[in-house]
Amino acid sequence: MNDETNLLEVRDLAVHFRRGNGSLVLRAVDHVSFSVAERETLGVVGESGSGKTTIGRAVLGLVSPTDGRIEFAGEDITRADHKRRRALSRDLQVIFQDPYSSLNPTRTVAQTLSESLRAEKLATDEVRNRVITMLERVGLPATAADRYPASFSGGQRQRIAIARALVAQPRLVICDEPVSALDLSVQAQVLNLLRELQDEFALGYLFVAHDLDVVRHLSHRIMVLYRGQIMEQGPADTVYTAPMHPYTRTLLEAAPVPDPVRQAERRLRRVRTGDNTGPVSAAGCPFATRCPHAAPLCHAERPALEQTPAGTTVACHRWRELGTAPTEMAATSTPSVR
Repeated sequence: MNDETNLLEVRDLAVHFRRGNGSLVLRAVDHVSFSVAERETLGVVGESGSGKTTIGRAVLGLVSPTDGRIEFAGEDITRADHKRRRALSRDLQVIFQDPYSSLNPTRTVAQTLSESLRAEKLATDEVRNRVITMLERVGLPATAADRYPASFSGGQRQRIAIARALVAQPRLVICDEPVSALDLSVQAQVLNLLRELQDEFALGYLFVAHDLDVVRHLSHRIMVLYRGQIMEQGPADTVYTAPMHPYTRTLLEAAPVPDPVRQAERRLRRVRTGDNTGPVSAAGCPFATRCPHAAPLCHAERPALEQTPAGTTVACHRWRELGTAPTEMAATSTPSVR
């Protein structure tokens, strides 16, 4: 995607929180850099506590960065005030995870979508036309405009949430686990819709999820996070089919396969020592306490992100000797749509 204009540039972003009496520091995001171009999807994947949602919240201005710089369309928005953030909301939108709690139950769909257009000061008829046009574009009838969220299914509510995000004609959308609360069949429909809308409206997506399989099918590039740090980053198909980092392989091993015998074998192979909730040492790899390949160096020195011959970057002291590990799914899955 180097030929496209970067919409979002994040450099050395850190978001730290103090816990207890302030003596403990939670490094939710620990010096992370990435970019998102026009018409591009960057998938951000990791377990709970990886920092992926905090990154999205920092971009949206919902949490204050401890360090680093966030640029949107060339403008430094790291410390943008409330007034500037409201002005940015036309170009920078979000789709939340839960389609049930993200919509106000006391407002009609039209009222909810109209809120996104308030800053444009449009005539009432024009607002109504924009709302209905977007509802129809996401697969809902015009009559949905005057109904309340309670009358819709989860999948329909997420379509409403997508319409709310896109009715203002943004350039970048933060997708925060937008399909994780939906049934598998509905997930596929929503992912296909997001892909179509991206092509139609030239959108950039920062797509946050815990499921690497879901992320891979919508993303051009994937960034794998663990405990606030980047473990691996690169083209979606490469990260998925030939992961370099042991943590990326762990995420892939965690995905279920239809064969119960193979699933049992994979469970036996999986090594899960340590946990991902305790304090992270400033030294060493954060995954070292759970990694089956950890060496003394891994506990003592934080690995830098290094470029690999496959075009990915990986933060692992031992990636050269471990080599690539083609996944079982690579042999049976179809390539990414990208």
